[in-house]
Amino acid sequence: MRSSLSPPGTLLAWHRRFLAAKWDYTARRRTGRPPTTAAIKKLVLRLARENPRWGHRRIQGELTRLGHRIAASTVWEILHAAGVDPAPRRAGPTWREFLTAQAEGIIAADFFHIDTALGKRLYALVFLEHGTRRLHITGVTAHPTQDWAVQQARNLTSDLGPRIDFLRFLLRDRDGKYGETFDAVFQAEDMEILKSAPQAPRMNAHCERIIGSIRREVLDHLLIMNEAHARHVLAAYERHYNQHRPHQARNQLPPDADHQPATGHDISPRKVLRTRILGDVVNEYRYAA
Repeated sequence: MRSSLSPPGTLLAWHRRFLAAKWDYTARRRTGRPPTTAAIKKLVLRLARENPRWGHRRIQGELTRLGHRIAASTVWEILHAAGVDPAPRRAGPTWREFLTAQAEGIIAADFFHIDTALGKRLYALVFLEHGTRRLHITGVTAHPTQDWAVQQARNLTSDLGPRIDFLRFLLRDRDGKYGETFDAVFQAEDMEILKSAPQAPRMNAHCERIIGSIRREVLDHLLIMNEAHARHVLAAYERHYNQHRPHQARNQLPPDADHQPATGHDISPRKVLRTRILGDVVNEYRYAA
């Protein structure tokens, strides 16, 4: 009669499996550091984006100050996984961030065309100071040569007076009407030339915007007869723009104003006067004295 008992080897194998299962903590054990939360990763990438000169150790220090204790190697791994280069090789600020940070020291230049009533095309050269939004329309011509542009640059640097000491950059596109001599006029004033990328008008957005304002507010409502008429119209608009027109970027102040106008709650007794500019194309309003 055969025994129903299992062989000793089978019992030992069962016992080994039993002990292995009893003391197996694989399902309950986590190796290494605990995973970094998504919020911390997002914060690391934000600090890197807003501070391109910060390395992973500097970011770690800022996180510690905020109460998040995280290893420097973990910060490096987060940046590496996101494709962020280590400082100082990390990409610098965006063009918009640069222009915002350097606004007080930038003056931008751009050409725009004007078509007369008889179809002749004229060209005007406009400069805009980013910090104050002060507008300069230096000239109008039917033949915008490099020599003409150089003369406009010289006239502008003379008209700027002491303000030129606060300007560090001239921003322009790559139009061939400028030339090296044009740049040299500003470089002689210790200014650096910034050239926008080809076919990238947004890199000179402030000038594009003011040219749009000139068209919408004046040129689209007048027939320009000749160069003299164009100079008169643009000069009148330049005065209006600099001395009266409010700007959101300057807390509703015009470029030439340095203080807020007086305000009053009871305006009923005061008469509002209108000043017509360019024959009612542009209006200015003031209280009667």
